[in-house]
Amino acid sequence: MAIYRLLQNVSLGPEEIRRLTDAYERTLSALSIKDRNDPLTEFIAKKIFELGQTGLKDPKQISARAIEELRLS
Repeated sequence: MAIYRLLQNVSLGPEEIRRLTDAYERTLSALSIKDRNDPLTEFIAKKIFELGQTGLKDPKQISARAIEELRLS
């Protein structure tokens, strides 16, 4: 639930939150991470949030970039 804790402390609109949570869920799914308490989820959440602030809008692109930048594939 790392992305949800992270998003509680920021001022974003519902569409931005939806995009980031979608990208987060896609990333966890792509990496087959099922344990939401895995410490790796915190790193992924922070990277998703960071990438969302760069202007990327498509959750698929955000997810792919996160995996690439974190070198998790």
